[in-house]
Amino acid sequence: MSKIRLLVATSLLAVAPTVGASNADAIWFGGPVITMNDKAPSAQAVAVKNGKIVAVGSRKAVFASQKGASTQLIDLKGHTLLPGFVDAHSHLTGVGLQAVAANLLSPPDGPVKSIPQLQQVLRDYIAATPKVREWGVVLGMNYDDSQLAEQRNPTRQELDAVATDIPIVIVHQSGHLAVMNSAGLAKVGITADTTNPEGGVIKREADGKTPSGVLEELAHFAYTPKLLPKINAAQAFALIEAGQNIYLANGFTTAQEGRASAGTTTGLRAAANAGKLKIDVVDYTDLADTKEQIRTEDSVESLADPDPAAKTDPKAIEISKQYSNRFRVGAVKLTLDGSPQGRTAWFTTPYYKVPEGQKADYAGYPSFPNEADVQGYIDTAYKNNWQVIVHANGDAAIDQLIRTLGSAQQKYGAGDRRPVLIHGQYLRADQIPQLKRLGVIPSLYPMHTFYWGDWHRQTVAGPARAEFISPVGSVLRDGMKFTIHSDAPVTFPNSMRILDSAVNRTTRTGYVLGPKERLSPLQALHAMTIWPAYQYFEEASKGSLEVGKRADLVVLSGNPLTVPSATLKDLKVLETIKDGHTVFLAETH
Repeated sequence: MSKIRLLVATSLLAVAPTVGASNADAIWFGGPVITMNDKAPSAQAVAVKNGKIVAVGSRKAVFASQKGASTQLIDLKGHTLLPGFVDAHSHLTGVGLQAVAANLLSPPDGPVKSIPQLQQVLRDYIAATPKVREWGVVLGMNYDDSQLAEQRNPTRQELDAVATDIPIVIVHQSGHLAVMNSAGLAKVGITADTTNPEGGVIKREADGKTPSGVLEELAHFAYTPKLLPKINAAQAFALIEAGQNIYLANGFTTAQEGRASAGTTTGLRAAANAGKLKIDVVDYTDLADTKEQIRTEDSVESLADPDPAAKTDPKAIEISKQYSNRFRVGAVKLTLDGSPQGRTAWFTTPYYKVPEGQKADYAGYPSFPNEADVQGYIDTAYKNNWQVIVHANGDAAIDQLIRTLGSAQQKYGAGDRRPVLIHGQYLRADQIPQLKRLGVIPSLYPMHTFYWGDWHRQTVAGPARAEFISPVGSVLRDGMKFTIHSDAPVTFPNSMRILDSAVNRTTRTGYVLGPKERLSPLQALHAMTIWPAYQYFEEASKGSLEVGKRADLVVLSGNPLTVPSATLKDLKVLETIKDGHTVFLAETH
């Protein structure tokens, strides 16, 4: 099929056209249609008018009721039509930033297998990117010590070997660690006398004092942003567009900003108001950072100043279930621990192999050592009836989530808040019914089975515990709705890799990690379409092909329900349609 849409041959128009207001703008037919509507799971044709689905069913019935003289007839040519994918958790602006940073990914997504290769990528990036000097910083993203030959983080000295006259900061693929060169440490003011922030670690050299360049968790989150360049509105819009285009190419019609600062929210809203968003974006503001700025119409707590006139404060962050120019702040985000692959997630038992310099009983650590702080944030969300999505990877962090949610529900009732557990890598079997009782939606991360499955078995948790990471099969068997995600830019928002990892759970070496936790393709597609729509309170308008829902569609090169499961990752997104309009078309389509 060429880029120019071809109408079906005139001979197919022999049936007398239907006249009147019911005529559809377009009808898709000629290939498998997977509706994700359990009552009618497949169809032959879908008709759309004014951005909404007006008919789903047999080709004969849809043509008879909806085809008019001006209806565009779109032949799928045997390709497969599904609802547009709904991103359950990721970071849109981070994907945009990744698009302009030095690519430090390891295969299959990047070239870096060793620290010397990492250094060379940075040198090449500096030479090829004139803006580096303008920005005043060299930014690299997504190095992964688990995939480096040295099996460790680079040091400041190794980054100094790239450049000493400009700050360098490289961000770990988990997003929870970073490494700076000496110039970077100096610019942000980190010295041997700098103490660790609560919930974070400034790693030290052998003397126990000199910073090594590695920053973990809240040390990274506190200092790395100080190195990032100040950009104008046009540059910010360009980053957002770069990220958005990657989602579109992977069939997503709704994307998430999964941990937004006040500045990020302001930038996304500005882009929306400028008409830059082609897909829906749901923003989750970091509750610990922006609590005093958050408002909703029915908030009990809002800004520190209770004056109603403050409702017009341009710094206020308005939570809403309604989109404005394809953007809304969905609710709030809280982070309780770190990254299992970075060995900062909080466990109840020690790591299988503890990081160098740690004691044998090292089990990670919480983001908030004082649980009263966590309880205060959760109570604030419940008091104001805000949905809260909570990053918790280790089972100790999940225990903390269960305790604090339980306490908040005793005080304020459960309601229909749909709290979300983000990642839940080391969710224990006994925690699943507790989450179900609390009404928690697990948004799990089976992409880890491919990217870090071998690392989990050999280093993080050992062979036995690693079998149960991201236990989507167990959650499904317990009758829970759940979602799966990419956490981009930690991994690319590759929809077919998300699907493949949930169905096959194969590691980089081909080992099947946790065969009992595998899903069928249809079950995995539920977790990428209708169930994340439910997670967003949008199940009435998205996530399945049903009359009255928005015409958010994706065309795949093959049928994920019938191709061999080992080839799911090879399926291609040929087209993405938002509200009835094509927003991405593959070059070969």
